Amino acid sequence: MNKGLLFVMSGPSGTGKGTICEELLKREEELFLSISATSREIRKGEADGVNYYYHTREEFKNLIDAGEMLEWAEYSGNFYGTPKRKVFDRLEKGENVLLEIEPNGALQVKKMFPEAVLIFIVPPSMAELKRRLETRGRETDEQIAQRMDAARWEFEQAPKYNYIIENDDLDACVEEVISVMHREAGTRRRIEALLDEKY
Repeated sequence: MNKGLLFVMSGPSGTGKGTICEELLKREEELFLSISATSREIRKGEADGVNYYYHTREEFKNLIDAGEMLEWAEYSGNFYGTPKRKVFDRLEKGENVLLEIEPNGALQVKKMFPEAVLIFIVPPSMAELKRRLETRGRETDEQIAQRMDAARWEFEQAPKYNYIIENDDLDACVEEVISVMHREAGTRRRIEALLDEKY
């Protein structure tokens, strides 16, 4: 059985990567979104194994020490990360897995799993990114300024990704990502076929 492919998507807040992931899952039947783990407390309306896998801080540290996290980081006093075993189990079954994570985590994944295909989503312009953040109405002006500053650092990491895709039009962007996924799968199958040939 052929192994599945691991796709990692990143992009600054406001680029629409969450919406793109939702559309990909609707259109690609053999694609599964990886559920992250966290040490933060479960919130009302959330469910373990649906929103996150919830662990105590000590449990999460033990998972890190045991090498069970594909990537992890600490934000605001809480750990967040990707459970390695759950991802690898799906890949071994021939299923494709999608991670939506920050560049720090994405580059950790690439180091541990070089076959991963990294996709970075960018906006048409910085002005458009700021407009999208303002339109959401979820952040203060100060928070938007912080997100814009963070976006600059994230853009600097983009050249380390396999693909950089602009989200100017959602449908066009999703189709381009799907095209990348199919191309990568086709390339993988071709290489595996060559390796299986007798000579």
